[in-house]
Amino acid sequence: MSAARKVLIVEDELHARLGLAELISGWGYRTETAEDGVEALERIQNFQPSILLSDLKMPRMDGLQLLAQLQEQPLKLAVIMLTAQGTIDSAVESMRLGAYDYIQKPIDPHRLRTILTNACRQQETERELEIARRCLRDTGVLGALVGKSKIMQEIFLLVEQIASSNVSVLITGESGTGKEIVARTLHQLSPRAAKPFVAVNCAAIPETLIESEIFGHEKGAFTGAVERRAGCFELAEEGTLLLDEIGEMPIGTQAKLLRVLEDHRLRRLGSKVETAIDVRVLAATNKMPQQAIAAGQLRSDLYYRLNVFNIHMPPLRQHKEDIPLLAEAMIRDMNTRHGRAVQGIDREVLEIFQSYDWPGNVRELRNTLERAVILCGEGDLHRTHLPPGFGTTSRQSAQDISTHISVSVGTTVEEAERLLIRKTLESTRNNKTRAAEILGISLKTLHNKLKEYGAVETSS
Repeated sequence: MSAARKVLIVEDELHARLGLAELISGWGYRTETAEDGVEALERIQNFQPSILLSDLKMPRMDGLQLLAQLQEQPLKLAVIMLTAQGTIDSAVESMRLGAYDYIQKPIDPHRLRTILTNACRQQETERELEIARRCLRDTGVLGALVGKSKIMQEIFLLVEQIASSNVSVLITGESGTGKEIVARTLHQLSPRAAKPFVAVNCAAIPETLIESEIFGHEKGAFTGAVERRAGCFELAEEGTLLLDEIGEMPIGTQAKLLRVLEDHRLRRLGSKVETAIDVRVLAATNKMPQQAIAAGQLRSDLYYRLNVFNIHMPPLRQHKEDIPLLAEAMIRDMNTRHGRAVQGIDREVLEIFQSYDWPGNVRELRNTLERAVILCGEGDLHRTHLPPGFGTTSRQSAQDISTHISVSVGTTVEEAERLLIRKTLESTRNNKTRAAEILGISLKTLHNKLKEYGAVETSS
C-alpha cells in the first residue's frame, strides 16, 4: 500500500470515530484512530500517516492546537478538519494555519472521499518532487544552487531541512558567494513559493529613507511623502523578505526591525495603528557577525533573533572542484539569454580557472564567463576569450598594495586616503566589492567616498 494512503482519524466521540474508520478503510485506506490531539501526537510517531482527519472540538487538545503542534514536526501531513455547525470560523482559521481542507458534519461520504483522494494525490506528488529534488542534489543542483563538493552538499542538505519552516535564517559569506541565491532557493522550496520574494539591499538605501522603504509610510509622514506607500514587509506578505547587508542597517532601524520580528506587527511611518504581517525574514551579510557586533554595527539581540539557523557560503577558492559544474550551468544559461552556442571550456582555460584565487567569487566567475561566451559565440571557450591578463596576478592584500604607494610628508590624510582607494581600485581592476574588502570598509562607505571625491574633482 502507498504510504500516502494512511489516515489517522482523531475524534473524541467513540461511535463517530469507529464509523469513520470503517468507512475509510472500505475505500482502501489503512486507518488508525485517536480520541484527542494528545493521543494523536503519540500515534503519529509509529503509524507515520500522510493524512490526518481531525475533529475541531476535543478535550485535552483540540484540532487547532493539534495543527499548531504538527507545524513544528518534520513529518508533513495533509490535515482535514471535521466541523460541526457553529465552528465554520474555526475551520477557516485552520486553513489559514495550514490545514489542507475541512468538511462539515454530518459528513457527506462522497465529498469526504473526494477530499481524501485529492489529498492523497497531493501527498504522492510532493513525495515525487522530494525524490526529484534529492536526485538533482545528487547531481550537484538544488534550485539555482550548484555544487558537488562536500561543503556545498552540506549546504544543500541544510537548505532542504529548513526550507519548509518559518524560522529566520542568517546567510553569511563574502561578496559574490551566492547568498541571495540561497535565499531564493529557500523561498522556492517553501510553502510560500507562490507568494512574493522581496529582496532589499540595506547598503544601497540612504539612511533617511531606509525606514520608509522597509516599513512603509503614510501620506504626509515626512517632506516628500505625497502618498501612502507600502514597505517591503507588506510587499512580501505571506512570502519571504531578504534583508541583504543587514550590518549596514542603522542601529535605530535595527531596533524597530527586532520589534516587528518579535510581534509580527508593524507601524508605517506616520501611522497611529499597527498592521499584522505574515512574512518569513531572511538576512544576509558579508561581515563577520561577531565583529560587526563588537564594532557596534549590528545589535546582538537582532543577531540572535535572525540567527536561528546560519548558512555560511564558502568563497569559491575553497571549493574550486565545483568550477566545472558551475561553468557548465552558467554557459547553458548564457547561451539561452545571448543566443550563443558555446559547447564548453578548453583545458587551458579550466587550468587557469583552477589556479586563480577568485576574489569576486561566483559572481566574478559569472561575469568572466559572460564576457567569454559573448566573444566566443560557438564551440569551446579559449584563453583569447578571457579578459587581457586574466589569472596572471595573484590576490593582493592591503599590505601588498600599501608598499606600492608613496606618500610625501605634508600630504593630508584626505589626499592619502584618496590615493590608497584609487590604487586599490586599480589593483582590483575596478572591482569595488573586492576593493572594499581589502580596505576593510563597507561597500556603502566606498561608494560614499567615491561620490565625495567626484564632487571635489568636479568643482576643482
